[in-house]
Amino acid sequence: MNKRWVIKIGSALLTNDGKGLDKVAIAAWVSQISELKCQNIDVVLVSSGAIAEGMKRLGWCERPENIHQLQAAAAVGQMGLVQTYESLFAQQNIHTAQVLLTHDNLTNVKQSNNVSATLDALLALGTVPIVNENDTVATDEIKFGDNDALAALVANLVGASQLVILTDQGGVYDADPRQNADATLINKIHVDDEKLEQVASRAGGSLGSGGMYTKVLAAKTAAKTNINTVIASGKTNDVLTGLHAGEAIGTLIHCQS
Repeated sequence: MNKRWVIKIGSALLTNDGKGLDKVAIAAWVSQISELKCQNIDVVLVSSGAIAEGMKRLGWCERPENIHQLQAAAAVGQMGLVQTYESLFAQQNIHTAQVLLTHDNLTNVKQSNNVSATLDALLALGTVPIVNENDTVATDEIKFGDNDALAALVANLVGASQLVILTDQGGVYDADPRQNADATLINKIHVDDEKLEQVASRAGGSLGSGGMYTKVLAAKTAAKTNINTVIASGKTNDVLTGLHAGEAIGTLIHCQS
């Protein structure tokens, strides 16, 4: 069986910080995923960005607090997200498939087995499944989290060899680089290392109030089935193909002793 990577791309990257889908950047990731597939790596892509794109399409400057408006934005934005991926992957002669999931789909044994079988079938057909939380019905995701946890659960489900989380940060630092000019990128760290908890904690650690905490939690979830996680900047040139070539990019959170 081919190796499998689960790659998660965050909203800030996909939408150029909310300005709308960054098709140039997305095209670059699509091209790299095409190269990975040529190297016998199957890819499941977990993509955020639906709400941000929906807000752009609807002309909303501020993220609404009303849950139903958020769900409406997600429904509108998902159309643009899928259209963009479909057209760009088609240029690489790769079919895509939309897979929208809720928490129940992955925690209910019968449902998760079905999702697993479907993803296996899609990968066997050579497609790139585009996975997203079903924001239109999944209120918990919109209110409390993002797709980091979803990506880790999908990685567990498909038996991924690696989880790659692309973000607008360089990786995990020993301090918050936005506040400390001397912050140093941690290139490699064990998932159980206490330092990881300290620098990505909710209480004042590196990016603790932002998205890095959920990414570290995702790495811990992936590690339950012996999957290493890389957290890296999606703005790095050829980040995906570079990782495949063994380049030290971002932070490798490993679970091997």
